[in-house]
Order: sequence, then C-alpha cells, then structure tokens
Amino acid sequence: MEVKISAKNLTISERFRDYVDERAAKVDHLLHKATEVVVKVTRIEHAKHSGTEDQVELTVYGGGNIIRAEAHAQDKFAAFDVAYGKLTERLRRANDKRKVHRGLHGSHGVSELTATDFAELDITPAPAELLLGIEPEPESVPLDLGESPVVIRRKDFHAEPMSQEQAIDAMELLGHDFFLFHDVATDKASVVYKRRGWNYGVITLV
Repeated sequence: MEVKISAKNLTISERFRDYVDERAAKVDHLLHKATEVVVKVTRIEHAKHSGTEDQVELTVYGGGNIIRAEAHAQDKFAAFDVAYGKLTERLRRANDKRKVHRGLHGSHGVSELTATDFAELDITPAPAELLLGIEPEPESVPLDLGESPVVIRRKDFHAEPMSQEQAIDAMELLGHDFFLFHDVATDKASVVYKRRGWNYGVITLV
C-alpha cells in the first residue's frame, strides 16, 4: 500500500512522515484491498488574533472504493490523530457491516425502505466490496462570478449506476451529509441526504 503526503503552506518533517507511515499499517489491516492512502496537510491562516491551524485530509483508495476523513487542530499531529480516528472508525464499521451481511437471510427492498422513509435501514456502512467506484477528478475549478464575494467550486465525477442503498453506504464512508449518484432504478441523477432521526431522503431530477 502506497502512502502519499502533500502539504500546502507548511513543510512536512521526517518525524511527521514516520508518524503517518506507522499508523498507515493499521489501515491496511482494516481494509485489505487498500492500495493507496493520501494525506493532505494544509496550514490555514486566520485573522491575526486567531493565528493558524492545520487541516489534515485522509483518503483511502482500494478496489474502486473511497473512504475519507478530515479534521482541524492547532498542529498537524493533533489534526491527523482526529482525522485518523474518524477514518479507522469508518473502516471498522465497514468490516462490521460485512459480517452482518454474511449472516443475513433476508433484506429490505428499495420500495419498502422508501415507504417507511428509510427508518428501518441500518445506517452503518456496507462492505467496501459493494461500494462502486466514484472518484472525483483531482482538481476543482473555481467559477468566475466577477465581483461576487461567494466562492463556488466545481468538481467533475465519473459515476457508475448504483442503488439507493449503495449511495447511502458511499455517503457514510465519505462522511458527507449528502451524495449525488446515478440511480440504477430510475436511470436519473439523484441525491441521497441525511434527515433527522437517522433517516434518509432521496431527491431525483425528472
């Protein structure tokens, strides 16, 4: 498994590289198909009275799957520890879900889940093997809005058709509140999102 570390607005020391490499071995243990761990460290300059903080983004790639976590802290070691904790928890939940699926003798259909507002759906991530690859392009392109103070960033995705359940699994593994996907049931662009009470909703373009 390859570990890639990049930095913006700061220099990465050998001590930090060794710190990351030592903990990356556990990622390989939790996700056996992991091929790459990408670590992005960014030093963010705030107002003069606030000082700076470090942001660490961790992304694991394996078998077309993506698991991601990020965190902010006063230094890169603390930020890495928080992000790493989130990442390993998602990997553990994925492993637990795999064990549950192996023991199941029945399942809920999409129509049944929709009728109950997804209330009976297990929210823990599904096995990584079930997650279809949806990988963003490495660069995002800011839109030119002239004098507008609003910054809008654009990202292009290559997406394979997937079910609503698989989209929910992908959203949980990425740690997002919503997920845009190509719904295999309707052949339309759809968004699954989190609602209150651990329920989910789906919006479809028609």
